[in-house]
Amino acid sequence: MEKPIIIFGAKGIAHPALEIFNSHEVVVYGFLDDDATLHQKEINNISILGNLEDDGFLKLIGQKCDAFVAVDDPKYRETLVKLLNTRRKVQPVNAIHRLSYISTDAGIGHGNFINAKVTIGAGAEIGNHCILHTNATIEHQAKLEDFVQVGAGAIINSNVTIEKGAFIGSGVTIVAGVTIGKNARVGAGSVVIADVASKQTVFGNPAQAIEK
Repeated sequence: MEKPIIIFGAKGIAHPALEIFNSHEVVVYGFLDDDATLHQKEINNISILGNLEDDGFLKLIGQKCDAFVAVDDPKYRETLVKLLNTRRKVQPVNAIHRLSYISTDAGIGHGNFINAKVTIGAGAEIGNHCILHTNATIEHQAKLEDFVQVGAGAIINSNVTIEKGAFIGSGVTIVAGVTIGKNARVGAGSVVIADVASKQTVFGNPAQAIEK
């Protein structure tokens, strides 16, 4: 990456994303966030410039700047990605911590946040716009589709498939070969030994469905 970065969002993973770009000596131009109370404030000396859909800053994307979407909520994250895709014809860049390990045989898409000490094994596939928190382990041949979030210290074993938009809490263990369905949620500390259906929420050891 040679262009400066504009970070979309100024909360959640925005600060650690800034740290990652700084460690790679990539200039961060500024943050955009819809919370007006944050405007003109700074994160580690980098200004929060204005709203997420401010045309004055959006027009810089693709020409003078690249973009990174630092929004935790997967639906809003997807909305911002579509905004960048349609109005600026660009994909957000990856933010990959220097202390992560990614196998040379792994596949990584666009716009992912990969924090310190994340391990991604041989033949693993990470889609687009995923969030992998500190010390998460993605074993060999595991597959994460787009907009998946994996909490700190979670272990995704070999040949696991996690479908689009699923949320995996901190400290979760998913045993080999399991499929986690689209937009499913796995509560923190759970041990998942069987497939989880789309939109289902599970919790516990072994993980059980929670009735809504």
